Amino acid sequence: MKEDAARKILKESKTVAVVGLSPRPEQYSYKVAKYLKNQGYKIIPVNPTIEEVLGEKSYPNLKAVPEPVDIVDIFRRPEFVPDIVREAIKIKAKVVWMQEGISNPQAAEEALKSGLKVVQNKCLMKEHKKMFR
Repeated sequence: MKEDAARKILKESKTVAVVGLSPRPEQYSYKVAKYLKNQGYKIIPVNPTIEEVLGEKSYPNLKAVPEPVDIVDIFRRPEFVPDIVREAIKIKAKVVWMQEGISNPQAAEEALKSGLKVVQNKCLMKEHKKMFR
C-alpha cells in the first residue's frame, strides 16, 4: 500500500477494533492500542478472554461490537486471519490492517473483493508515527 493511501486511512478513520488486544502492558498489542487511544482514536478491544482493557469494554468477537468500525487491527496469527476478515466484511468495516509479521494473501484478496482496504505486515503505530510526527 502506498504511503498516501495509508495516510488517508489513518486520517479518515476514527474507530479501531483491536483483535487480540492483550491486557498486559508489556505486550505489543497493548502498546499499539494505548498509543492509538492517546492519538484520539476510539479503541474497541476484541478478546473473548477479558472484560476490559485501557478503560474500554472488550467484546468476544467483531460481530458483538455494537458500533461501526473503521479499522480492524489484527494481532492474531495468520491462520486466524480468514475468519476475522469474514467478520470484518460482515460488520462492514472499512479497513483490515494486519500488524507487522502478519499476512494472509487469500484473506486479503477476499477483503479486497468485498470492498475493504487491506494493509498487511505493517505496524499501525509505526505508520502513524511516520506520517504524523
